[in-house]
Amino acid sequence: PALPLPPLHHHPPLLRVLPQTHNLTCSMASTGVKEWIEKLKASKKLDESEVQKLCDLAKPLFDKEANVEPVPLPCTIVGDIHGQWYDLQEVFELAGWPPETHFVFLGDYVDRGYFSVECVSLVVALKIAYPDKVHLIRGNHESRQITQVYGFYDECLRKYGTPTVWKYFVELFDLIPLGILVDDSMFCVHGGLSPAVTTLDGIDKLDRRQEVPHEGPICDLIWSDPDDRVGWGVSPRGAGYTFGEGITLEWSSTNNVSLTVRAHQLMMEGFKWTHKDKLLTLFSAPNYSYRCGNRAAIMKVTGTSKDEVEVIAFDAATRPNDGPTMGRRTPDYFL
Repeated sequence: PALPLPPLHHHPPLLRVLPQTHNLTCSMASTGVKEWIEKLKASKKLDESEVQKLCDLAKPLFDKEANVEPVPLPCTIVGDIHGQWYDLQEVFELAGWPPETHFVFLGDYVDRGYFSVECVSLVVALKIAYPDKVHLIRGNHESRQITQVYGFYDECLRKYGTPTVWKYFVELFDLIPLGILVDDSMFCVHGGLSPAVTTLDGIDKLDRRQEVPHEGPICDLIWSDPDDRVGWGVSPRGAGYTFGEGITLEWSSTNNVSLTVRAHQLMMEGFKWTHKDKLLTLFSAPNYSYRCGNRAAIMKVTGTSKDEVEVIAFDAATRPNDGPTMGRRTPDYFL
């Protein structure tokens, strides 16, 4: 069942200016990427024309990647961000910045939080600057339908006056990979598994370059959740499936995967090991929607066994007071 969320009653607070403590060396300085990163770190959103260039530069980078992109060790894995700017900064404070730290982001960069524009702009800019050190996969909120309901579309309208920036980003979202394979043995995905595709090779054969479908394997990978029940079940979200321990163990054996890491679900401690420690859920948006009171977590990975990963839990960062009422309410949502 859904956890009912009370309505939002606040305008987004003003962004604080972050200290300029990291000197980024961008190999594409001529494109302005370094300047965009510094501008975003100073808590200033990009201009509409800059967002257009940002997405144009990012498209070929994502387009050339496989549906399940291979990534080497070591790396740091980050779960849902959901437009929570101050908490994204906390992630970088804990883990460091690229290129010194190699990042894998598990999707859901936008919606719910007040700063989706700034958060997604920053992770995409870092991807352009350091394509081998920053890897992104697509979450269920990286879609046209969901972002029109849960905040990103409205935020773009409020900050830019037109939906053009939203259009730039959702076209980019269509190109983002569906998964990551760390060191050939740790599978990273946003949601979970699918009864329609049982191998990594099968995922790689899918045509991901489209809006997230309402059903089928792409939908399942982005929307599904683990469960305590046996086998496959009907998801209460209305998309994807629930999958039991046996499904995870069979997937792990078939694909020689030591661990599957996914995001997508709020965890009150920020993470949860399940399915005989073959599945880990990471959620990196503390105090989700500024009301849920949960911790968040990221994971530093130096190897692919459980004793070679370090899960770091953290609390919500300090942020300014929220201010007055914020417009229309977004609907309750399955967490």
